[in-house]
Amino acid sequence: MPRVVAIEAGSPAETAGVLVGDQIVSINGQSPRDVIQYQLLVDEGPLTLELCRGRVELDLQIEKPAGAPLGVEVQSAVFDQVRTCDNHCEFCFIYQLPRGMRPSLYVKDDDYRLSFLYGNFTTLTRFTEADLERVVTERLSPLYVSIHATDPDVRAGMLRNRRGATSLRWLGALLDNGIEVHGQVVVCPGVNDGEVLDDTLSGVLDEYPALSSLGVVPLGVSRHSAEAGLREHTPAEVLRTVETVEEWQRVFTTVLGRPLVHAADEYYLLAGGRMPPAEAYGEFAQRENGIGMARAFEMEFCGARSGNRVRRGGFFAVIDGAPAAGYRAPRSQVTRAASTRGQSGGGRGSVTVLTGEYGAAVLDPLLDAHGLEAEVLAVPNEFFGGNVAVTGLLTGHDIGTAIRSRPAGRYLLPDVCLSKGRFLDGSTPGELPHPVEVIPTDGSSLRRALGG
Repeated sequence: MPRVVAIEAGSPAETAGVLVGDQIVSINGQSPRDVIQYQLLVDEGPLTLELCRGRVELDLQIEKPAGAPLGVEVQSAVFDQVRTCDNHCEFCFIYQLPRGMRPSLYVKDDDYRLSFLYGNFTTLTRFTEADLERVVTERLSPLYVSIHATDPDVRAGMLRNRRGATSLRWLGALLDNGIEVHGQVVVCPGVNDGEVLDDTLSGVLDEYPALSSLGVVPLGVSRHSAEAGLREHTPAEVLRTVETVEEWQRVFTTVLGRPLVHAADEYYLLAGGRMPPAEAYGEFAQRENGIGMARAFEMEFCGARSGNRVRRGGFFAVIDGAPAAGYRAPRSQVTRAASTRGQSGGGRGSVTVLTGEYGAAVLDPLLDAHGLEAEVLAVPNEFFGGNVAVTGLLTGHDIGTAIRSRPAGRYLLPDVCLSKGRFLDGSTPGELPHPVEVIPTDGSSLRRALGG
């Protein structure tokens, strides 16, 4: 049952007497299985809520117009059970996590509902006819699908699941029914790169030309991986992948009128070349997947808008009650709390921006180009090791190690490093050796923080 974790002041729920901690047994006689169905039910008016409050069951009558928000946030997006992943991909980053982290980090989901709500990628290996009917009927769009390879044998081998050979039929069915779908290919050296990547992009053009976007991202290898076959790209493989994507962009543009496929920013950083211009990414549909993130940040830093981060239309433009998660989680409360510990003095030269190694490669030239003298400190990721260098996977331990011997000053920390006020290793900003200011992870917020 959904449990109430927050109530909006002055909302119909507060007026009717709904309390934090109440469990919602039913809404107008129906028990919702997820927050999507919950939204459909609470959109009606008036409502009868059957609640469980401790050991007491009670009914509340709520008067509100149809379409008005109820004003309740619940603890989970899925009330029945998250559909977990039954693939065994050797490149899955969950298998590369060390022991002892938060239990939620080890949950492998392959749930189309979380794909719709939060942009999680699904392989569709557990998708069914009933799921397709619901997605099409309720227009649950956009969805995000991990393709990896269009060759059935290669895909089944990568997923270590025989259903991987056939589950892309659901991708075709979704597209045929007008569902917006974004895809990704995680490139594993020696497995689905080179000629296989060529074959995959050809297969996308032949079978899934209605795909809205396709991101090609490199394999992340943690030092905790137990898979002997996993390895980083060589410089030659990086260049070949970028060249392959750019060649197919020209093909897609000629045939479809749009480039469709994009390489992750990480590829361009590894290749040491310039990234495509901002206009090449359109609405930055896969920004959260590292596709065009650097250009979007640069645009924000310079005062321009970089497109919507959450693209959704129709009835589900906003999902009342849905708990925020992942990149879409609002972090402003964490930001305000941590910022009170910051120091304001010293001028620009005393400001240090904390970031990952990839982030530093983007920020250094950007700040130089605008004459801002803040220092950019690239923090090595010793916690995960391997080729993990993105800012969002930094831990408090590594940040603390990087600044412990440095003088006191003004340290800026992007909030993407935190979830509910904690780093991945469970530590908090308050445990760092110097006070830090946590700021939103976007270009305009950094510009404001630097006074530029």
